[in-house]
Amino acid sequence: MKQHAVIDSPYGALTLVAEDGVLCGLYMTDQRHRPPEETFGTADDGPFAQVEEQLTAYFAGELKDFSLDLRLNGTPFQRTVWDQLREIPYGETRTYGELADALGNPAASRAVGLANGRNPIGIIVPCHRVIGASGGLTGYGGGLERKQRLLDFERGSAGRTLF
Repeated sequence: MKQHAVIDSPYGALTLVAEDGVLCGLYMTDQRHRPPEETFGTADDGPFAQVEEQLTAYFAGELKDFSLDLRLNGTPFQRTVWDQLREIPYGETRTYGELADALGNPAASRAVGLANGRNPIGIIVPCHRVIGASGGLTGYGGGLERKQRLLDFERGSAGRTLF
C-alpha cells in the first residue's frame, strides 16, 4: 500500500512517498521523471515522521548522513548506481566517470548518468553531488538552480557557483 505527504523545504515542496511504510520516493515540484500523482497512493503523514525529522535536521545543517530505511525501486544497475551515490560524502562531488570507475566499468559514465537521473529519492540519495567531467553542473531532475543551491548549502558557501 502506498501513501504520500507533501512537506515544505527551503527548495520548495517535497512529495514523500512510502510503500508499506518504507520511503520509496522523494520528489520535487516540476521534477523530471516525476511519476504521476495518482501513483503516490493515499495522502497520509503517518509513515513520514522520521523522514521529516531527518530532512529538517539536514536543512538546518545539523545532519550530514541520513539513516532511513529506503525502498529503491529500479533495475539492478540503477540500484547499484544509487547505492554508490549514497557513498559520496556530504559537501563533496563525484563525476559520472568517477562513479563508473567505482562500479568497475569506466565506459559506463553515460549509463551512470541515466540511472542518476532516475533516482527516485532525491536529496537523501544525493544525486545532486554528481557533476560533469569538466567540474561543471550537468543535468539534474530538480533543475540546475536547485542542484547549485544544494551543493552551495552543503559546502557552506551560499552564493558561489560552479559554472
